[in-house]
Amino acid sequence: MIKNQFQFKDQKDWPRIKNWLQKRSRPDVNVDQQVREILDNVEEKGDAALIEYTRRFDAPDFAPENLKVNNKEIEKGLAEVPESDLAIIREASERIRAFHEKQKQKSWYDLAEDGTILGQIYTPVERAGLYVPGGMGGETPLISSLLMNAIPAIVAGVKEIILVSPPRKDGSLNPYILATAHILGLNKIYKIGSAWAIAALAFGTQSVPAVDVIAGPGNIYVTTAKRLVAGLVGIDMIAGPSEVTILADDSARPDFLAADLLSQAEHDPLAACILVTSCQELIPEVTSALKEQLSTLPRNEIAGTSLKDWGAFILVDDIKKGLEVVNLIAPEHFELCIRDPWSVLGQVKNAGAIFMGHFSPEPVGDYFAGPNHVLPTMSTARFSSALSVDTFYKKSSVIYTNEKYIQQHGSKIARLARLEGLEAHARSVLIRQQHTTTHH
Repeated sequence: MIKNQFQFKDQKDWPRIKNWLQKRSRPDVNVDQQVREILDNVEEKGDAALIEYTRRFDAPDFAPENLKVNNKEIEKGLAEVPESDLAIIREASERIRAFHEKQKQKSWYDLAEDGTILGQIYTPVERAGLYVPGGMGGETPLISSLLMNAIPAIVAGVKEIILVSPPRKDGSLNPYILATAHILGLNKIYKIGSAWAIAALAFGTQSVPAVDVIAGPGNIYVTTAKRLVAGLVGIDMIAGPSEVTILADDSARPDFLAADLLSQAEHDPLAACILVTSCQELIPEVTSALKEQLSTLPRNEIAGTSLKDWGAFILVDDIKKGLEVVNLIAPEHFELCIRDPWSVLGQVKNAGAIFMGHFSPEPVGDYFAGPNHVLPTMSTARFSSALSVDTFYKKSSVIYTNEKYIQQHGSKIARLARLEGLEAHARSVLIRQQHTTTHH
C-alpha cells in the first residue's frame, strides 16, 4: 500500500520528492550491451538472425516462411473476433482518426514585397515501422497501441506502414491484432518482437524493409534498441514506465481516486501513482478504498508493488500549491479531480494529457476519446508532446531570393560569413553581387 507521504509547502520541499521519483529511471547498462549485440547481429545476418532469436525466445518451431503474415492468416484472425468487438474497435478508430485529422499541417509560402518567397513544405515520411507489444505472451493483445500508433501515420499520409509484433508460442499472432490491422487497412505485418524487430526496421533485412520512423511502446529491450538506433531513423520517443498524478480537493470521491490510481498501478511494478491533495481527510479514505479494490484485482501483485514503491500522497495547503508541484512532476497523465477544473486549466504547464473533472478517468483517453495515449513519461512533458501526425512529417524550408535581394543584402551576408572565418561562403554571395553589378 502507499507508504510514501510528502508535504509540499514551497520549492524547498521539491528536492526530496524529485530524488524519490528519479530512482525509477536508472538505466541498466547490462541491457545496453545485450541490445548492441542483437543490433549488430541483425544488421549482419538479416533474416537468419530474426529467425534464430524468434525460435529462442518466442516460437520454437518458427520457420522463415512464417515471418510475414499472409492474407489467409488475416482473414482467419478477422473471422475469430466477434462482430460486437469489431464494432467497438471500428468506433474507437473513427474517434481517434477524427481527433488526429485536426492535427494535419498545411504547407505555406510567404511572398514579400521585394519578391522574396519563403515557405515550409510538410512531407510525410515514405515508410514507418510500428511496434505492437505481444502482451502477456500474446494473450492480452494491445489493440490500443496499434490504433494510437497507426492512425497518426495514416492521417499524415505515410505511403507504407510496416507492423511488427512478437508471435505467440505456436508462431501465430493474436487475432485481435490481425483484425485491427485489417480495419486500418494495414497488411505488411511481420512476426518479430523485442530488440531484433527494432533492428530489422532500422537496418532492413532480406524480408523486412528499412523504415524512416519507428513508433510504438515496448519493454526495456525495445526501448533501449529504439534509443540506440535513434539518429539512423526517427523514433517517436523514449518512453519510461507509465504514471498518473491526480490533483483532488474535497469534492473528489475516494473510491473513484483509488480506482484511477490502480488503473495505472496494474500496468507495471514501476508505474508511478501520485495523489496530490489539499484535503487531509482524503488520504485515509483513499487508502481504505485502495485496500478494498486491490484485493479483487487480477493483477494485484503488480499493482501492489507499484503502489508500495512508486505510490505517493502529497499534501498541499491549497490547489494553487498543488498545481505548482504537478508542474514540477510534469506527469504523463494528469487528472484534475476538483470542483471547477476549467478555472485552473491555464495554470497547468507540464503534462502529457490532462483529464478534466470527476468523470474523465484516464482509460477514456487510453482507448476511446480520440487524443493519443502515447505520451511523454519521466518528467519529459516539460519539453515533449504526445505522439501525433507531426511524428510522421518532415518539414522542409523553401527559400527563393532574387537579384535585387542579393544586391541589397549580399555584403551583409558576406560580412557575417567572414566573421565566422568562412571565406567561400562570403564569395558565393559576392560573386552574384558582382555579376549583377557588371550585368547592368
